Order: sequence, then structure tokens, then C-alpha cells
Amino acid sequence: MEFKKFIKAVGTGPKGNKDLTLEETQRVIEMILNRDLSDAQIGAFLIAWRTRLETNEELKGCINTLDSFIHKKEIKDSMVLGYNFNGRTNNPYLFPFFENILSDFYKKNRDIKRLNLVISGDFLQPAKDGVTTKDIFTNIDKGQFVHYFDRIEYLRELSNLTKLRKELVMRTAFNTVEKLLNPSLSEYAITGVVHKPYVAKYLDIFKNSYKDITVIRGVEGDVEVFKDSKYWQKVDDEIKEFSFSLKDFGIDYKKEYENISLQECLNIVKQPDENILKLAKFNIALYLLFSKRVSSLDEAWQRLN
Repeated sequence: MEFKKFIKAVGTGPKGNKDLTLEETQRVIEMILNRDLSDAQIGAFLIAWRTRLETNEELKGCINTLDSFIHKKEIKDSMVLGYNFNGRTNNPYLFPFFENILSDFYKKNRDIKRLNLVISGDFLQPAKDGVTTKDIFTNIDKGQFVHYFDRIEYLRELSNLTKLRKELVMRTAFNTVEKLLNPSLSEYAITGVVHKPYVAKYLDIFKNSYKDITVIRGVEGDVEVFKDSKYWQKVDDEIKEFSFSLKDFGIDYKKEYENISLQECLNIVKQPDENILKLAKFNIALYLLFSKRVSSLDEAWQRLN
């Protein structure tokens, strides 16, 4: 049985485990997406693989197979915002404000190349119980600068694993790679991290998917920042770290939530305060910088204001 060699590679234990090759990983992920395996086999492989820890080469194989299943629709001049699929629990979303900010920006800055933002969403994935991007987009109007991709449309095979993934409870390799898949054929991308070792991992495993990638320490490991933070980019084959302070841009935000609800998020969209709007504008300044539309964060902020 073909599956036996895959489960043995990840589930035999420290003495018997071995790394899968790129081609082997591509094959087992193909079997999972096509549901050629039982739910028990899929669950056993994903949990054992996560426990053994996936190698970068294996994650690249996973990405390759997922990419081959994606129904793509190009969004020119775009950046993928790699939001988590397990939702927000302690902070609202800022992206509902991005459309108006970009629209106003380009009325005043016609010399800057257009920037479209791409956000993907799906049903809630483990391991949190938060509000998802899909929840928000279901309740707001779509725009011209912010484009929503629903995974049930562009990668149904992965979306259809939602129920099984919830039964597994814990995170799997899919949580690592799903944020930066590229259904829009975008040139640029940004994703968030909680743990610093994932900076190098993301910059490596997705290096062939985008022209340029930025990894940021955002709120709840996501791509939006609500406080002083840092980001990383690869410059001349070396990972460089950059820091910023919100007070330098006149932003003082201290609001905290506990298990924020969808309705609370939507109420903030309807009646934002000044600090929320400043935060949203600052995040757009970051994205303009990361997509090479401006030469510095200060320039982006000045042009936005």
C-alpha cells in the first residue's frame, strides 16, 4: 500500500522516522486532497507529521501540490495579505477600512503605481475560535482595491477538509502554508508570525511564489499591527530586521478585547474612532512600502496624510 511508506516516515518514532522527499510529499498531499485516503489515515498522517515537525523541503512539496489544485484569477499590481484562517479573538480587523484609504490615496497620488490587496478566507480552521475574514467579507461591500478570494471557490479540496481538521483540534502543516497561497498570481505578499524561527521558514518555502515577501510580527500572529513591532525581509540573500514605533506617527492605541464577537467587529466598522482609522492608515503605509510603491515608511505616511 503506497500510504504505508508515508505514515512510516512520520509516525514510526525518533529512530524510524525519515524526511520525505519533495516528490513524496507532493504525492501524499495529492492523495489527501483527492480523498484517496480515509479520514483516519489523513488525520493520523497530519498529526504525526506535525509532531515530527515538517521540513522546509516537505512544506515546499505541500505548497506545490496545493498550488496545482488552485483555480487562479490574476489581480494585477497586487499584494497578498496572508491572514490566519483561525480568526481573531482579541482584536478587530482593520482591512474593512483599506478600500476607502486606498481610494483617497490614489486620488491625490496619481504618480504612485496602483496597489491592489488580496485577502483569502474560508470556514474557521483550528486551533482558535475567532472571527474570520470570511465572516467580515460576508457582511461588508466589496471594493476596487481590496479583493476577496473565497477558498471554497479557488481551492475547494482544502476547504472540504475543514470538518476533519476541526476534529483533529490541533494545528497541522496546512495552518503553516495556507496563508500565503497565491490564487491571484500576485507579485508581493506579507504574512505574520508569533515565533521568530518562522521568519526564515516563510521566506524560504515561499521564495519561488512571489517577487518579494515580508514577514511581520502583527497582532495575534497576523498581518495587521496595533502596536510597536518589527518586520523582516530578505535583502541580498540575508534576512534583515526592521523596527517601527507608532508614537513616531502620532498613534496611541491601547484598546483591548476579550473574545471579540463578529458583531463587535462590525460595529467598529460602522463607527470607527480616530485611533482605529489612524491604525488602518498606518498599515496601508506599511503595505505601500513592502510593495515598493514608496521608498520609505515616512514617505508613505506623509503621502497618506
